[in-house]
Amino acid sequence: MTKTLSFVAIVGMALAVNAAAFAQQKPKYAAKVPESIQTPDVVETSRLGRLEFFDGMPSDKTVQKVYDQLDFSRGVETFLTGCPAASIYAFLQGMQEAGMGTYSMGIHEQLLDARTLWLTPNTTTVYCIAEINVENGPTVMEVPPGVLGPVDDAYFRWVTDVGFTGPDRGQGGKYLFLPPGYEGEIPAGYFVARMQTFRNWLLMRAFVIAGDLGKTADHVKKHWRLYPLAEAASPREPHFLDLSGVQYNTIHANDFSFYEELNAVVQCEPADAFNPELVGLWASIGIKKGQPFAPDERMKQILTEAAAVGNATARALSYRPRSREPYFYEDRQWYTAFVGGSHEFMNNGERMLDYRTFMHYVATGITPAMAQSAVGQGSAYAFTAHDTEGCYLDGGKTYRVTLPAPVPAKDFWSFVVYSGQHRSLLETDQRSAGVDSLSPDLKANPDGSYTAYFGPKPPPGKEGNWVQTMPGKSWSVLLRLYGPLEPWFDKTWKPGDFELVR
Repeated sequence: MTKTLSFVAIVGMALAVNAAAFAQQKPKYAAKVPESIQTPDVVETSRLGRLEFFDGMPSDKTVQKVYDQLDFSRGVETFLTGCPAASIYAFLQGMQEAGMGTYSMGIHEQLLDARTLWLTPNTTTVYCIAEINVENGPTVMEVPPGVLGPVDDAYFRWVTDVGFTGPDRGQGGKYLFLPPGYEGEIPAGYFVARMQTFRNWLLMRAFVIAGDLGKTADHVKKHWRLYPLAEAASPREPHFLDLSGVQYNTIHANDFSFYEELNAVVQCEPADAFNPELVGLWASIGIKKGQPFAPDERMKQILTEAAAVGNATARALSYRPRSREPYFYEDRQWYTAFVGGSHEFMNNGERMLDYRTFMHYVATGITPAMAQSAVGQGSAYAFTAHDTEGCYLDGGKTYRVTLPAPVPAKDFWSFVVYSGQHRSLLETDQRSAGVDSLSPDLKANPDGSYTAYFGPKPPPGKEGNWVQTMPGKSWSVLLRLYGPLEPWFDKTWKPGDFELVR
């Protein structure tokens, strides 16, 4: 019976023959080859198993293994680096599905609640959103006085702020957004912003005027406009849509369809809208400008698994930081994605990739004002998903957390809770999904500090200081300080951790 020889046996025989021949005829010009630059005939790995070579040439089986691994690893990295683009895309798609057009503004006139899926919104300010699409030419936006918020592009890069932290300084004004590569005339009288992408997004907050939500919405509607520059002499009438209580989704996918969302962004935007290294990475798995994204069965299976691992990785980066670097204090569980205070996640020439993924996987909107607010201005953010022992927060248990007096917030402070699943407001029977210093039923402790309680049921007598959670559900929380004061910045003030009430 003929016995088939294995690849290793064949290689061994060939090498033996070659060695004998070499011994008989040593090359006249021979190098002294270090072992470190040579490839053994067999390499055992924990991830791919056995890798086999003939004098450095990989076998067919090894080639298939490493290409599968390369496609998989690039699929995971595409998920992690593509989060910002997919997140903006999902938000803009959600706005369209809710009934908004290119020149519309959506207003949550009655504040946000858990029926709407957003990444980590608050429930205390009136959110106003719009798409600024410059594909067909320069676009004008008239901004009301007394608002605040960023304009971000299709990769969630910051373009400009409007309102208090923008060039209008809260006085309102006209902004002119120019398309990528625009070389035309620029009229006077505008705050000018040059865009890198066609599709851009406005997240504008209108602070509630004298406790009157209707008056606040009317103020925005009176002053806000969005129209092509070509219509500047006679702008179109604005379109407003009240999104209060509307069930729409703005959160990107965590399965294979994530890559389809990212592909839609690449197809829509200019070829040079993104860093060439990113474009090359995405192209390596089939997401190429001007070409259909149509992976075969092998590639689709690899990318399906890559999305699952990418999602798990993003969750690990967000909910279990690898070091103490992002934590505000050595003895507390509060942390941030804005390590070093950079909204671009830069540190001495290094892009901090893990923190960029954390930010865009968990939250929405990007602006320098979020990363590094000034004393008495903007807002400061502290995030956690852990109790004082470092365990995940459990919706079936009751916790308390104390903010020592005085709380360093010139305007007000708030706690808001978010689902560990979808990162939007935790779905409960409590509309606000949180508690803040403007809550009429909130009670201070005798020393002026505040203790808030989080659990399925309020402790007796603590109803005004209670935030509802749900058994069987994980959750995280953001502490916001609006108008943060010096004790926050110099860390002489520390918020308490979440203590389990036994």
